Amino acid sequence: MPEFLQFIFSGVTVGAVYALVALGFTIIYNASDVVNFAQGEFVMLGGMITWFAHAAGVPLPLAALIAIVVTAAVGVAINKLAIEPARGAPVVSIIIITIGVSIFIQGGAQVVFDKQIHSFPAFSGDAPLRIGGATILPQSLWVICGAIAVFVGLWVFFTRTLLGRAVLATSNNRLAAQLVGINTTFVMTLSFALSAAIGALAGVLATPITLTAYSVGIGFALKGFAAAMLGGMGNPKGALVGGFLLGLIEALTAGYLSSQYKDAVAFVMILLVLFVRPQGLFGRKSTERV
Repeated sequence: MPEFLQFIFSGVTVGAVYALVALGFTIIYNASDVVNFAQGEFVMLGGMITWFAHAAGVPLPLAALIAIVVTAAVGVAINKLAIEPARGAPVVSIIIITIGVSIFIQGGAQVVFDKQIHSFPAFSGDAPLRIGGATILPQSLWVICGAIAVFVGLWVFFTRTLLGRAVLATSNNRLAAQLVGINTTFVMTLSFALSAAIGALAGVLATPITLTAYSVGIGFALKGFAAAMLGGMGNPKGALVGGFLLGLIEALTAGYLSSQYKDAVAFVMILLVLFVRPQGLFGRKSTERV
């Protein structure tokens, strides 16, 4: 029992990181129907900038805040310099642009920072908490609570605020949204800023556990995308559940089979779910827009 509980704790911790990345995917997808494969680089920037600022003598909370703000600014720049000029292009072309942006950010991180693996101190110390014979790090609770808090915030944003409804309206029909007075350019800018900030928050929370380097972004992007697809692309609840499920599948596979198979088993499980429900666990069946 303690062994099983330990695997659960590990899976939920990693799954919370995946959920945060998937929530970032959800925001941009809801605003533009675009899958932003640079999302993982926001996680990398959050961790690397925090480490860089903290190593320079900046207090850790302020370093984390700087990382989130700077990464949000990078998200706005991506929208202004790469996405807006391609407005009207096929969705596949924009997705390819986001992949190119991801490669560019990764290369820039090598130049600005370095190629080493880094970390910084956990927020509440490294003394593990014992629960039911298993242990969990206090930093894991920060990650889990952070994912849940972001989910609740996004749920309120999309369902209870006019700005959130404007984001959804822009996704459904950009022209109709413009005709009723919605500033779709601002909506897109806001979506990229929020998505980047959430990615950076994931990097800040996870780095004391998972470490960070210039190359970690692509892995987070793939896992976050898989979690979003599993739960239902564009659905915040699906992103949260999909992230936790993916983390649990990986942890249980690594614990009871082998860590060599955790990625393969996780993606096979996702494919099986999508064969049964192509829209994901919480996604709606797509309809043709006319």
